[in-house]
Amino acid sequence: MAYTESTMLPLGTEAPEFSLPDVVSGNLYSLDQLASKKATVIMFICNHCPYVIHVLPEMIKLAQDYKSRDVAFVAISSNDAIRYPDDAPDKMKIKAKSMNFPFVYLYDETQAVAKSYDAACTPDFYLFDGSRKLVYRGRLDQSKPKNDLPLNGQDLRRALDQVLSGFPVSEKQYPSAGCSIKWK
Repeated sequence: MAYTESTMLPLGTEAPEFSLPDVVSGNLYSLDQLASKKATVIMFICNHCPYVIHVLPEMIKLAQDYKSRDVAFVAISSNDAIRYPDDAPDKMKIKAKSMNFPFVYLYDETQAVAKSYDAACTPDFYLFDGSRKLVYRGRLDQSKPKNDLPLNGQDLRRALDQVLSGFPVSEKQYPSAGCSIKWK
């Protein structure tokens, strides 16, 4: 597992379109169907990465906390499921159901969506405003496995609160970091 930082897609980038299957329902979802008119968080995650496993409880809490504020959360796994069978759709479904994900968990088999977002690691977070313009990309917070810092979603929460209050999001943003996306 190579430690990799996010590539920091340029702010202002329009959210790339996609159409991907949800591993729980089997339904195909597009960005148009999932995006919110207020804010949309796209999260590149996977099942096996220790960095994702570490932040997953806070990701779930964050989505639950902001659901009433009309923020959409979308999780996408783009890992090569042949070489990393723990990230296969059947295992994704088990994870999503066992942890009661309050967001869809989509599978990007071709990896085209990860490439269009310039995703590099898991977890990798992207916040788009109501116009689907990128206003935040980077880390959830400072916590990482074994660094003893509290898991609180501070960085992403701050950006979400700024968007929802109509204030510009600070351009001082820190890359996310974790396992590299497992490319085919």
